[in-house]
Amino acid sequence: MPLSKPLPAELDPSARQLVADLRRLRDHSELTMRQLATKTGYSAKSWERYLGGASLPPREAVEALARITAADSVPLLALREIAVETWGSRRAQAGVPREQVRAEQAGPTQEERSAPEPRAPGHFPLLALTAGVAALAVAVLAALLLVLRLDDDATPAVIAAAPRSTAPSPPPSYTCHITRIQGRWSAGINKGRTTEIGYGDSGADVAEAQCLLRRAGISPGGIDGMFGPLTLRAAKTFQQREGLTVDGMLGPHSWKALRG
Repeated sequence: MPLSKPLPAELDPSARQLVADLRRLRDHSELTMRQLATKTGYSAKSWERYLGGASLPPREAVEALARITAADSVPLLALREIAVETWGSRRAQAGVPREQVRAEQAGPTQEERSAPEPRAPGHFPLLALTAGVAALAVAVLAALLLVLRLDDDATPAVIAAAPRSTAPSPPPSYTCHITRIQGRWSAGINKGRTTEIGYGDSGADVAEAQCLLRRAGISPGGIDGMFGPLTLRAAKTFQQREGLTVDGMLGPHSWKALRG
């Protein structure tokens, strides 16, 4: 789905900002819709609706996208809560049938879910949302106090509006520096660790394994530090070639074979 497609005109500002932020996270991750569905547990069809502004994403979907892109979910969830309040009235004014509006607010059906989504424990989402609302209230109060002070001094000034959300940090980049140290291969990323990693993991250990798999002549896809489908396939191919247990988990035996 081209994410340059214009959003529906009936979207309120909060929903429009939420969708724009979700699009930006997805663009930075460079995930396809199918990969996004695999990692979040929501189908590609559902994500096409969410990122196209045709349906309001469930809070679990927002949390899942924030988690896999290492972004802060608090401002995203705050935007979603504001958008929920106006979603029904906006869609009704645009002539959308009431049944469709209710279906959009209810989220995806069981058939559209590609996998069960793990839930955060207990009251964490509520606490995170409360912290976001409190931070927003503090910012508004500070702006009002500044306006009153400027009025008392009779000094004209331009008050810049506070941004709705902080831009997410870009994902880390990794570069393979293949060297031979004391008879063992290294990519210079994870300092020689042999931590067990598997599908869904991310970070420097995954990037090191991707570099060593590429050195062994097996492509894991990009060197992005994300243990996705391509890295899983490469790991199993390497294990089969080396006569190891073919389970896709890279533990001490697989690390030893990778480092040669």
